[in-house]
Amino acid sequence: MFNILVVEDDPNIRKLIEAYLLDERYTPLLAKDAGEALALLEHHHVDLMITDIMMPGMDGFTLTEQLRSARHDFPILMVTAKETIKDKRRGFIVGTDDYMVKPVDEEELMLRVKALLRRAKIANERKITIGQVTLSYDSLTVSRAAEHVALPQKEFMLLYKLLSYPGVVFTRIQLMDEIWGFDTESAEHTVSVHIGRLRDRFCDWPEFSIETVRGLGYKACKV
Repeated sequence: MFNILVVEDDPNIRKLIEAYLLDERYTPLLAKDAGEALALLEHHHVDLMITDIMMPGMDGFTLTEQLRSARHDFPILMVTAKETIKDKRRGFIVGTDDYMVKPVDEEELMLRVKALLRRAKIANERKITIGQVTLSYDSLTVSRAAEHVALPQKEFMLLYKLLSYPGVVFTRIQLMDEIWGFDTESAEHTVSVHIGRLRDRFCDWPEFSIETVRGLGYKACKV
């Protein structure tokens, strides 16, 4: 059973998210502000945190930054009415993993929660296995039987990201921001170049493929 910490000062939204989580058989831990959240963390294991940004006292940005400084590495999902690129950028810089804008859609929220928990499991194991193929995060290698391919870091991170979410479409901007960083001077075309290299390297590997979704971006498919 996963423990999900919900930090939200609006009692109605807090109860709504609690109901969503209970429907999916998660265990919600509820806090109306950062102080209550920090107190709960002293006594409970937390697998994921959902937090608002605008709260009395410590805001969600500061709470996230403080948790990351204290080496809490569970996924953090910000749910907020603030939707500017500047706000999203700050959220990712302080250490959030995902971002949703209110009003919250139940299905989307649960999909994001499940994806974050799945990614956390993959990160902890530090490898992905697809059939006979294994991606090793520590060695930046992709292996199949006696074949071992060592990849440049950016290529490996790009492949690892796509295969962590098979079937999910990522835009070039999303991939640039996560793998190259917000402040990179590289152009979006860099992603296309790296995708082309990955396709060339693994064109004869039947376990997976990387597909272009016209007008949107890229997705990985497990065959």
